[in-house]
Amino acid sequence: MTDSITFYTNPMSRGQIVRWMLEEVGAPYEQVLLDYGTTMKAPEYLAINPMGKVPAIKHGDHVVTECAAICAYLAEAFPKAGLAPTPDERADYYRWLFFAAGPLEQAIVNTALGFVVPAEREVMAGYGNLEAAAGALAGAVSVHDYVAGDRFTAADVYIGSQVSWGLEFNTLPKLPAFEAYAARVTDRPACKRARGIDMALIAEAEAQKEST
Repeated sequence: MTDSITFYTNPMSRGQIVRWMLEEVGAPYEQVLLDYGTTMKAPEYLAINPMGKVPAIKHGDHVVTECAAICAYLAEAFPKAGLAPTPDERADYYRWLFFAAGPLEQAIVNTALGFVVPAEREVMAGYGNLEAAAGALAGAVSVHDYVAGDRFTAADVYIGSQVSWGLEFNTLPKLPAFEAYAARVTDRPACKRARGIDMALIAEAEAQKEST
């Protein structure tokens, strides 16, 4: 598919993950910046994502939301980038991509909100507790340099973003395995380009606020 991509985002959001992925695949895209509470909740955008949140992409007639899904979709849509899993990589690729987007995300958010699952009910939560979920992922990124093996894939865009943010904002424990993994994946040129774009947009928005 060669249709153009429209990328709906806000630089202070998980849209940073998708921008990194877009830079990795090298596909041209049109950026649409949205504001929380206004354009993000406007009828025009709710027709794209009824949840009224970013990021989202529109590729031709197809809309994709949720960061992990967008990363996986773009890897498949642009195979020349080499970020989709090989047959031997698929098991770990899907296992840890879905783990990070599911149990780990739940554990991080619940803990950040101050919600701690009672020990006797951890079996109902799916993730148990944050320590257990973080430990499982730390084990995964200790076995190989990357999530699915010795090669960088789209799963590393999503999981690498989650780990680097977790270390920066103290929502994940500063385990040596996480620190080494985050350093590896965020050193990529595409990651640096994407962060440069978003940091410039954030600085521009802050400057506009100060001038009003």
